[in-house]
Amino acid sequence: MCGIWALFGSDECLSIQCTSAMKIAHRGPDAFRFENVNGFTNCCFGFHRLAIVDQLYGMQPLRIKKFPFLWLCYNGEIYNHHTLKKQFEFDYQTKVDGEILLHLYDRFGIKKMASLLDGVFAFILLDTANRKVFLGRDTYGVRPMFKLLTEDGFLAVCSEAKGLTEINHTMDTPANISPFLPGHFEVFDLKPSGKVQSVQLEQFHSCTAKPAHVLYDSVEHLPAGFDEETVKGNIRTLFENAVRKRLMAHRRIGCLLSGGLDSSLVASVLVKQAKEEKLQYPIQTFSIGSEDSPDILAARKVAAHIGSEHHEVNFTAEEGIQAVEEVIFHLESYDITTIRASVGMYLVSKYIREKTDSVVIFSGEGSDELTQGYIYFHKAPNTKAAAEDSVRLMKELYLFDVLRADRTTAAHGLELRVPFLDHRFTAYFLSLPEEMRVPKNGVEKHLLRESFKGLNLIPDEILWRRKEAFSDGVMSVKKSWYTCLQEHLESMVNDDQMEKAHKTFPFNPPRTKEAYYFRQVFEKYYAGRAEWLPHYWMPRWTNATDPSARTLAIYKPDKDQ
Repeated sequence: MCGIWALFGSDECLSIQCTSAMKIAHRGPDAFRFENVNGFTNCCFGFHRLAIVDQLYGMQPLRIKKFPFLWLCYNGEIYNHHTLKKQFEFDYQTKVDGEILLHLYDRFGIKKMASLLDGVFAFILLDTANRKVFLGRDTYGVRPMFKLLTEDGFLAVCSEAKGLTEINHTMDTPANISPFLPGHFEVFDLKPSGKVQSVQLEQFHSCTAKPAHVLYDSVEHLPAGFDEETVKGNIRTLFENAVRKRLMAHRRIGCLLSGGLDSSLVASVLVKQAKEEKLQYPIQTFSIGSEDSPDILAARKVAAHIGSEHHEVNFTAEEGIQAVEEVIFHLESYDITTIRASVGMYLVSKYIREKTDSVVIFSGEGSDELTQGYIYFHKAPNTKAAAEDSVRLMKELYLFDVLRADRTTAAHGLELRVPFLDHRFTAYFLSLPEEMRVPKNGVEKHLLRESFKGLNLIPDEILWRRKEAFSDGVMSVKKSWYTCLQEHLESMVNDDQMEKAHKTFPFNPPRTKEAYYFRQVFEKYYAGRAEWLPHYWMPRWTNATDPSARTLAIYKPDKDQ
């Protein structure tokens, strides 16, 4: 995880502007660099480094002797950089995975460069020879990037929006700050003044398309056909490959483990492959909750089964409530379910940073969207509607679960890895017949569970454990996190405020006191930026006013089963 920041065409003194770059210092606690661009006195890069690959040459902006006109600032990991280097016989100067971007761009241009990258990334590439600036972001937006662009062509880019909100510019109208679209690249002409003009915005990969880098993948050919045994075998092969390629790190690897299906599969395959790769340390797993919570108990069983070095982080409702404001500041969102679920992830990340030496953290994000794991998929009117909603969720991950996972870990200088969002794995799963992907026999993610049946990777009771609402899973069976939060916030917002909510917040007006409180905190830090969240996350095919699974009639908490 790193923090990237850049300005092109600033009218304000750079020494004043660069204080904004320090707002994302948490993303890269190991080193910081601020560098002007030769010949463009009003253009500069800022970089906060978390050293994961190539301890010696990993500082940015990355520049090499072969291409003195290229400047690269990126946040991410390119898992196939060795393969591409060998395939195209590139002459490397460093051991940095990101160097591959410079060689690919020089040989193939920006579009093919972006499409050949198997990994997670957000990049700013400057070509002073051709006077171009390029921005790009991975398919699911696992790595974040925001841009500010004024009408007169001043461009500012940052990993998080908080690094842009206080940037100075000379325009009378406020500058628009927006998340950069995942799976896209943008091309700007760079004028002699340092200002830019956007000339191209194009999608280079969609989640339903087979990625271009498949041609150079370590898993070359999969057996064809949609008979169940072939499909289950392919799912296992691709998932194991997704975990294996993400072992690329010079820092200690750990894994979040909630005791649910997704994180348990990630943790078990990770522990197995760490032994095969002969890593010099045991994999640490981390769960969070109150002492008797369903998640803590389930995670304990999984950890004992797979033989990880397991850590349990206990938190009370009071600690969770105290963390809410910090969490909203880091998230830059007022989405209800995102905030609820972020509190536990934020607190466990804080523990990992303070009490352990694990830095690279595996997690199970993306599975619910990909494999139709949300409880509401049981209510889908037909298989086509379910498949379409799965793709919608995948495309919106960068606004919700992926945003949560990035900000809560990056807040504590950790690097997140999400094997369920591997390009090859997701494209294959979404190519399967619609009827294979829906819930079966009253069980969601049926195909994924079946694919790992009989392998003893995780205990059977976990393999077939129903989805738990986060708000139930982390707290005592007597009282859920959801209930504790509702009770606390009941006194924070009065009925009069709720009556006027539509006037106070005309965009995405809050419908509950909890939502109202979250919005108040958001506006305190990011006033007038409500459009960063186009809509609240809500279940489909039901008249829900709350995003929690526990409000759906078809939901049964662990303790009721």
